[in-house]
Amino acid sequence: MHAYRTHNCSQLRSEDVGHIVRLAGWVYRKRDHGNLLFVDLRDHYGVTQVVVDRDSEAFAVTEGLKLESVIRIEGRVTSRGAEAVNPHLPTGEIEVRAVAVELLSEAAELPLPVFGNTDYPEDVRLKYRFLDLRREKLHANMVLRSQVIASLRRRMIDAGFTEFQTPILTASSPEGARDFLVPSRLHHGKFYALPQAPQMFKQLLMVAGFDRYFQIAPCFRDEDARADRSPGEFYQLDFEMSFVTQEDVFAAIEPVLYGVFDEFSKGRTVTPPPFPRIAYKDAMLRYGSDKPDLRNPLEIVDVTEVFQGGPFAVFAKAIESGSVVRAIPAPKAGTMARSFFDSTNQWARDEGFAGLAYINFKGGEGGGIAKNLGPERVAQLVGKMKLGPNDGVFFACDKPANAAKLAGMARTRVAQELDLIEKNSFRFCWIVDFPMYEWDELEQRVVFSHNPFSMPQGEMDALLHKDPLEILAYQYDIVCNGIELSSGAIRNHKPEIMYKAFEIAGYDQSVVDEKFRGMINAFKFGAPPHGGSAPGVDRIVMLLADEPNIREVILFPMNQKAEDLMMGAPSNVTEKQLRELRIAIVGQPKP
Repeated sequence: MHAYRTHNCSQLRSEDVGHIVRLAGWVYRKRDHGNLLFVDLRDHYGVTQVVVDRDSEAFAVTEGLKLESVIRIEGRVTSRGAEAVNPHLPTGEIEVRAVAVELLSEAAELPLPVFGNTDYPEDVRLKYRFLDLRREKLHANMVLRSQVIASLRRRMIDAGFTEFQTPILTASSPEGARDFLVPSRLHHGKFYALPQAPQMFKQLLMVAGFDRYFQIAPCFRDEDARADRSPGEFYQLDFEMSFVTQEDVFAAIEPVLYGVFDEFSKGRTVTPPPFPRIAYKDAMLRYGSDKPDLRNPLEIVDVTEVFQGGPFAVFAKAIESGSVVRAIPAPKAGTMARSFFDSTNQWARDEGFAGLAYINFKGGEGGGIAKNLGPERVAQLVGKMKLGPNDGVFFACDKPANAAKLAGMARTRVAQELDLIEKNSFRFCWIVDFPMYEWDELEQRVVFSHNPFSMPQGEMDALLHKDPLEILAYQYDIVCNGIELSSGAIRNHKPEIMYKAFEIAGYDQSVVDEKFRGMINAFKFGAPPHGGSAPGVDRIVMLLADEPNIREVILFPMNQKAEDLMMGAPSNVTEKQLRELRIAIVGQPKP
């Protein structure tokens, strides 16, 4: 018999009744019923109920066991009585009558409970993550993550992609988020950077002739945490393809994403390929976001012309100075209490905006600002938005960018309040035709709005003859349920176009040659047209696990301050280490 176990804690069934078995695991729960002691024994695979009779030699050992201690038991498999069968447990028809119990490792007093899914302070959960990971839901999330990655890898290989690993130590980039820098011991004053993405290396693989590359790539960005972004590091399904158009990229990755989401959907519906394509400009107008949640049926409408030069002076004057008016429908909300409309208006103010005007129709009669707008313009509004006799409508009036932002946030809030968001579904879409450049108000210059290595639509002719802020790029994002899974692009593979593109953003040729020397030199030796994308693995698993926070699907995440409370990182290093790197710590740390 094996030293520790003949079966795992999810294996035994009614056909094993009568067998002598060994199990090993953690003491999950204990219940003292007088003459009987019940122990739920848990391992990675599941739970088995163990019963110890008071007359057994094992009783004394078992009675003193602390929860989460590791034990080995030996006993006979018996059937549970009909009234004791647990249909929610794979081993629910049997139990093991223990004849021997050995303590392998005693647990100290627990800083947080393992049994159940009671919410606990995040700092405690992260400091004792190894205990947190024993909890059923979190443990299942990590298994799901592994299964999703295996499925992604299998589907990419089946689609003709080859997996390669790109370097972790590389050069810093002047674009994108902050780099994590690594000082060089051998080259004084110089630094490596951890890759924000394998961007240049995967493009070099295309120049090297590998055609279809992928990897489950670790990426590092020194940026703040939020619900769908972990500070420090993340993983993505990175891929690149040669001799492809934008539609070829879509056709390659859509079946992979659809297949993975369908495989782990648990009955939830998934958008079948081809996924909808929405131009960036249309997304900002109709949804107020370049990450639209298509489970939400509401669409924003531009109604500036309805208010322009009209009797509602507040909006009319704002329009004269460059503002627009965006309308957010609220179906069947007209009959709701006025408090619904007033609280939504107050919410907008609390978010830092001027507020949301509204009209609430009751039986066709309009309240709110209807009387200020006048019957003709109200009729025009009703026709333009196809409003029903008992609908409501909110209005965001501001400069275009702010109006879009407020309208997009209001669209989400109204749909949530009215319970309009589709349940149990994954709704995918592509956002396409991003602007190549945007105006940076802080720096007062034109900057790249997306990926600087993207091919501009119109190529060199567009760069030479169009207003930079009107140039579109072959850039695209894939979005699911309002969460951006990936950015991608058809790449700029022509050196002369790349030099010009960077020149418009304020970088001369010498900067390109220095910062991107590997890639720009490679392009001078024959580069194929190529493109790709990189869906985020963490976000995919977060959606499939139905978790609101990405930390719930990462084994050992940092906290919001980018601290590893369990391992104590970031940490101080020794003077010897600093001397080797010829680095001095200057100044006092921030409190």
